[in-house]
Amino acid sequence: MRGRYRWWIGALLFFSTVINYLDRQTLNVLGPSLKVEFRWSNEDFAWIIISFRIAYTVMQTVGGRILDRLGTRNGLSVTVLWYSAVASLTSLASGFWSFLGFRFLLGAGEAANWPAATKAVSEWFPRRQRGLAVAFFDSGSSVGAMLAPALMLFLMTRTGGWRPAFVIVGTLGFFWLFLWRRTYHPPETHPRITEAERAEILEDHAAEHAEAAQEAGARPAG
Repeated sequence: MRGRYRWWIGALLFFSTVINYLDRQTLNVLGPSLKVEFRWSNEDFAWIIISFRIAYTVMQTVGGRILDRLGTRNGLSVTVLWYSAVASLTSLASGFWSFLGFRFLLGAGEAANWPAATKAVSEWFPRRQRGLAVAFFDSGSSVGAMLAPALMLFLMTRTGGWRPAFVIVGTLGFFWLFLWRRTYHPPETHPRITEAERAEILEDHAAEHAEAAQEAGARPAG
């Protein structure tokens, strides 16, 4: 990948999105079995799903602010660590309220994946490639949703139930986190990219900032 290290970063963002969607789809796929085991009504199950959406909606904005403070590397690390731990701990759920709580926490953690991935793209890709890079990592949502049904049913039947399925899928995020921590640094200081790629990225950033400053200066006061 000489001179194209940024696409390795893009691949990591793609896989974080795949894992994100696998974690969130676990309950949906296993829902019919869980509804029977815990005797949930459709309304009960709907509230568990809604709890995820409420947390996700609120934290999408809050998560973006936190990412700006923590930085891309640490911010996405915290995000994936959070939702992977919650996904695994869902195996300890024992009824309606515990599932609702775990799903709320999962939504709170998963919300920052898109702001973090987009921020990483802006740091690593020149403007001419950002649309493609965003489309690349965002396609992970479709891949994750496609893989989830077959994977969840396989794990449930081969590992002895729904609890191991939650643990195994949640663990994927920890493997990803190991790669991310070893791999991701800003292009300005990254030790593995070529000087040519570093210069290409930084020159584009400089031009972008100069154009933004020129546009700001051209606006009429008041």
